[in-house]
Amino acid sequence: MKIVDFGLSNLYDPPSGLLKTACGSPCYAAPEMIAGKKYSGLKTDIWSSGVILYAMVAGFLPFEDPKTSNLYKKILAGDYKIPKFLSTDCAHLLRKILEVDPSTRYDIQEIRLHPWYKQFKDKAPDGLFPSQEFMPLNNTIYEQILDKFGFDADYTVKCIEANRHNNITAAYHLMLKKAMRLN
Repeated sequence: MKIVDFGLSNLYDPPSGLLKTACGSPCYAAPEMIAGKKYSGLKTDIWSSGVILYAMVAGFLPFEDPKTSNLYKKILAGDYKIPKFLSTDCAHLLRKILEVDPSTRYDIQEIRLHPWYKQFKDKAPDGLFPSQEFMPLNNTIYEQILDKFGFDADYTVKCIEANRHNNITAAYHLMLKKAMRLN
């Protein structure tokens, strides 16, 4: 899983490795960030990924409240419920990732060694990767994106064949995937 948020990011100095800027969406913010403490970017990212994992397996966020101050109290206390329909292993992993104390929160290695994580085989994603390999041109999809988006024909062919990372190849990939699903 790769998660990217282009709205806000932060740089840090590797010797100390600690950050102090509070950033991100409140529901995903780690307790140490909310508390205004200096924090490890990696540990807070693991927390935020845990919130996303929780939402993926439970269908709702672990920490929600219309009043921000109450939301922060819940996060600081680690006040959330594990749904009964989750497996024991999944619930255990979530508890270890959504650990209020960052020093005892699981790190990447511990997550990868966890039984719930290990039940899924690490597999390289299918498909073509932008800018890494030649992409064959599907004339039907090519014609569709020209008609639909009005891209320049010559430039579109160059982008698709070079597999450039831009709006043209993104449109091409999405339409090609859709066509493959329908067939």
